[in-house]
Amino acid sequence: MLGVLCAGMFLVLLDVTVVNVALPGIGTSLGTDLPGLQGVVDGYAVAIAGLLLGGGALGDRIGHRRMTLIGLGLFGVASLACGTAPGPESLIAARVVQGAGAALLLPGSLAVITAIYPGRAEQARALGVWAGISSTALPAGPLLGGALVDSVGWRWIFLVNVPIVAAAMVGVLALVREPRRPATAEERPLDRAGMILAPAALGTLVWTVIAAGHGQRGAAGAALIATLVLWAAFVVVERRATAPMVPGGLLRAPAFLGANMIALIMNLVTNGVLFVVTLHLQQQQGHSALTAGTMLLPMAVPLALLAPVSGRLTARFGTRLPLTAGTAIAAAGSLWLMSAGPNGSYVALLPVLVGIGVGDGLIVTAAVAGAMRAAPAEHAGLAGGFNNTARQVGTALGVAVYGAVAGSASRAHVAQSHAAQSHAAQSLADQAHAAHFTSGLHTLAWVSLGLWLVALALTRIVPAR
Repeated sequence: MLGVLCAGMFLVLLDVTVVNVALPGIGTSLGTDLPGLQGVVDGYAVAIAGLLLGGGALGDRIGHRRMTLIGLGLFGVASLACGTAPGPESLIAARVVQGAGAALLLPGSLAVITAIYPGRAEQARALGVWAGISSTALPAGPLLGGALVDSVGWRWIFLVNVPIVAAAMVGVLALVREPRRPATAEERPLDRAGMILAPAALGTLVWTVIAAGHGQRGAAGAALIATLVLWAAFVVVERRATAPMVPGGLLRAPAFLGANMIALIMNLVTNGVLFVVTLHLQQQQGHSALTAGTMLLPMAVPLALLAPVSGRLTARFGTRLPLTAGTAIAAAGSLWLMSAGPNGSYVALLPVLVGIGVGDGLIVTAAVAGAMRAAPAEHAGLAGGFNNTARQVGTALGVAVYGAVAGSASRAHVAQSHAAQSHAAQSLADQAHAAHFTSGLHTLAWVSLGLWLVALALTRIVPAR
């Protein structure tokens, strides 16, 4: 039963790492540039982040097993649409629907697990298994994605989800029982306005960053105005709502906010680095998708292996030890991004990948456990949704910010725009473009270090036990 529930998170993570190694192929096939590729990643992450809280609250009301089944079905249909998308716009739209399915199934599966294992120690171990099994998607994603892209094409990275979803739905129907819901769950009205405004506000915020990073001042200004209006409307709606998506008590709990902020920073840095390093390996250094996927394993494998270890450490020592160790290791590793360059050695990049992978492996379970412990039992689905929301907000912002700072690693469009110039002029333009991308990577090393240090400071306010 635990394994079946882990299948949902496995699929969600798989579609993050699989897509990253396929981005250059998608760009070439559909004729889209860097903002379009950011949209393919962020359309998925924004939908998850914006709808997770609503999915958790809806699960608290109608049942988390039912929501898990609905989410799996929606995810499978959207995966089929992604695999058959004729253009970048339809692919991004299908990715948004895919993210909506993920937003329904994630908090439901997590709430069922915490209900089945209510004890502190057994719950921490169960969460470790959940994180460990689902995190195998991280090493599987680059390898599977690279192999599929190089052999049968990028569309199969989405189509492969369909049979996995079908098997998971059968498993949920056969093995998973519905946990008991609080008597007051069905009496709480749904915050429908909040469920609409949250993803809209987050989406315009992410597009503001993407547009600004690519010099689209008019689009960035319009998106910024829309963001401010939508966030203001969201705040007003939440203050007046009878049952807001996030109860005020949770937002005033420093331990709850600290654990979720650490989770947000972890995903922001990790997925931001993953995005730019993938472009660096494939577009700047010319490696194939499979080779680049293999090169990313030193980040993915430690995370998958250490997530269960983090669960055991959390069960024995509490949350602060793994969180402190993880953020410190990841901070040290991130500084090695300074070594990246057009002709830089892969060996010099290894400390970045290993440091972030080991750090994330120690952080992930402890951050989830800290957030769940800081929330009352009747809000288990909501707390799980909030934690996953924080992580997906981090993913969306990481891809937007890191992509904006580094820019495109591809030199093809530079050469095309200077087709009428001499070979020497094109070569100088290529070198300047590569230097700009490399300078962006070095800037991001310091940005990453600063964010990890903020996370390290936040470990002092999470639940100690």
